[in-house]
Amino acid sequence: MTWPPLEEALAAIHRRVTFAPRIGVILGSGLGPLADAVDGTAAIEYAEIPHFPVSTAGGHRGRLVLGHFEGKAVALMQGRVHLYEGYSAAQVAFPVRVLAGLGVATLVVTNAAGGIRPSLRRGDLMVITDHINFTGANPLVGRNEEDLGPRFVDMQHAYDPALIALALAAARREKIALRRGIYLAVAGPSYETPAELAMMRRWGADAVGMSTVAEVTMARQAGLRVLGVATIANAAGGGPVSHAAVLRAAESLGPRFERLIRRIIRMCAA
Repeated sequence: MTWPPLEEALAAIHRRVTFAPRIGVILGSGLGPLADAVDGTAAIEYAEIPHFPVSTAGGHRGRLVLGHFEGKAVALMQGRVHLYEGYSAAQVAFPVRVLAGLGVATLVVTNAAGGIRPSLRRGDLMVITDHINFTGANPLVGRNEEDLGPRFVDMQHAYDPALIALALAAARREKIALRRGIYLAVAGPSYETPAELAMMRRWGADAVGMSTVAEVTMARQAGLRVLGVATIANAAGGGPVSHAAVLRAAESLGPRFERLIRRIIRMCAA
């Protein structure tokens, strides 16, 4: 028997669409315009989906767009929610359970991040090879719904090696530089202190942001293959940072980001 909140969310979506998307994409800060390119069957406001958390942060449109993109059936989340908005980790990750329930098998998670590694510059794109959860929260804490996945989830290959290779190949075909790196997540909303950034560098983190890990953890519990792509919106520690500046930087990456995601989805077997 399906967990009631999930069942209710899926029922609301199934009233609008009849096909099963196989690829899901979560679009991070300033990256939502990609969803406008989908040949959409439905665009559903998060507020119209029972139990679905509603985005309150700038740069997050708050719509689930279902349709076809590069010849594939897709579900694109035009924006996400975060711990700093007051949601629990389980609420932040609930949309991933919905995507899995709709039929998604491959999840592409994107975000805007600050570069920690000195060689990362504003405007770089980075495929995520691993992550560090420094948020202090995990979406699987509490009662486990056994029919949705195991309580104890193996995170050895949270980001699918074959999908990482596919993304690097897609970048080469598009002649786009794509870095590789480890993403560290904090709860936010304050940005990192110089001492925190120094600690993160020692830990081996290449970029830092305020999202992604809860969603990836939930995706792995559900058995989804995951690819992560970070847009480097600023060089962490390189001067004052503001959310408006992060959004402007992410938006300026739009054309290259869209070309890369288009090529990845075109090449994806799902």
